[in-house]
Amino acid sequence: MGNKSSLLLREEEIAQIQEETGFTPAQIERLYSRFTSLDRNDSGTLSREDFLRIPELAINPLCDRIVHSFFTDSNDDRVNFRQFMQVLARFRTIKSSKENKLNSREEKLRFAFRMYDLDDDESISKDELLNILHMMVGANISQDQLMSIAERTIMEADQAGDGKITFDDFCKALDRTDVEKKMSIRFLN
Repeated sequence: MGNKSSLLLREEEIAQIQEETGFTPAQIERLYSRFTSLDRNDSGTLSREDFLRIPELAINPLCDRIVHSFFTDSNDDRVNFRQFMQVLARFRTIKSSKENKLNSREEKLRFAFRMYDLDDDESISKDELLNILHMMVGANISQDQLMSIAERTIMEADQAGDGKITFDDFCKALDRTDVEKKMSIRFLN
């Protein structure tokens, strides 16, 4: 609350965001402070460039895909605080007492699926998987090895045999993975 911009968030807005996302008022205020510190031109929105100023994000090999995820529900090239919070809510730890649609197992999986679905056609092709693998490992693995990994992954996950991974295929492939834990960030209070 030391940030003057945190005073711009009204109690009704905090209550609405809490209802939508499951974050506590203290977490919302802290994230609002972070949001406003990224908003260099005080427009109340963030651009893609604003996100790229986050050092931890800038060094992530999937930086472009992560930043893109904040803009999927945006009508322009800007994200407001509510949109920002709705994306972050997918990474909230799942608590049985605080069930929230945004951080459900399905939403976490949908978010991960979209990281791989580069053309937003609701399926992951071998080329898309290859592109993501290349982003993640760079030149550390040969192109032949990456192709082998992509082909084997498609072969194992593709239930229909059409050379693509659907969202259902993706969910089945990750059935035994603790997605709830692996895709959760402990937000500080």
